[in-house]
Amino acid sequence: MSDIQLASGAPGATPPGSASQQKAPSRAGDVIFGGLARLAAIVTLLLLGGIIVSLVVASMPSIRQFGLSFLWNAEWDPPSKQFGALVPIYGTIATSIIALIIAVPVSFGIALFLTELSPAWLRRPLGIAIELLAAIPSIVYGMWGLLVFAPIFATWFEKPLGAVLGGIPVIGALFQGAPIGIGILCAGVILAIMIIPYIASVMRDVFEVTPVLLKESAYGIGCTTWEVMRNVVIPYTRPGVIGGVMLGLGRALGETMAVTFVIGNAHRISASLLAPGTTISATIANEFTEAVGDIYSSALILLGLILFVITFIVLAVARLMLMRVEKQGGA
Repeated sequence: MSDIQLASGAPGATPPGSASQQKAPSRAGDVIFGGLARLAAIVTLLLLGGIIVSLVVASMPSIRQFGLSFLWNAEWDPPSKQFGALVPIYGTIATSIIALIIAVPVSFGIALFLTELSPAWLRRPLGIAIELLAAIPSIVYGMWGLLVFAPIFATWFEKPLGAVLGGIPVIGALFQGAPIGIGILCAGVILAIMIIPYIASVMRDVFEVTPVLLKESAYGIGCTTWEVMRNVVIPYTRPGVIGGVMLGLGRALGETMAVTFVIGNAHRISASLLAPGTTISATIANEFTEAVGDIYSSALILLGLILFVITFIVLAVARLMLMRVEKQGGA
């Protein structure tokens, strides 16, 4: 037998430590992990279902008494036990829309500056500072808004705005009235300040995942920074951008304490955005401890159910938009 045969062993023999002699990996870990993940999903669905059922059961007295008219009735009179959700629904939607109109462009500008224009030494400190805004408690925003921001807002913004736009037909009705500082518009601005860190952080993160090759190619053919953002970055990251905007909208819809401080808490609908109003969450926070009787309590819980449905509709619309964007991207 040659030296080669002695070194390698008999012909056809399996070398020690080969793959065929190794023990097959156990699937027990995969089974346990899959079971835990499935259990977490089931628990989440059960909790969501429990919340919905409890809200429906607790709001049944108001549902039986008022029916669907609860949605478009503007009267809110606890002594006479007459309740309607139109005013809180209007305030919730109006303040959220104002917040998005302000926050989305500002957040886009912040994300654009951090990813494309900011010097390297400023990028990280500025990004951390913006993210820290999200850590400020909402009640602090509310107290700051009432004691500091509202007087400044009334003197230096609402009063000039009313003087300039108040006389314009149709649009002027939105800015007429006494500039008292608190109201729908002020609440919308405070909400915008609160949701800017969320939207800006998501936009910055999704802008950063755009392949450098795509951007460098666009710059190489002479595109400006805005053209690169409009034609390369935004189309590539559109699902993430939509998700960030919807995250901010969901935050604005459910905000309670900050809005309660600055919205005025008045159960009436006014054409002017400067007038006081209320939202669903602010109404619940203000009146839940004072609710006497089943109808009053169930009316407030029914408001919570309506807010839950509005949030669900917003998330469903966002999901449909994302599916449509993904489908167009695949096409």
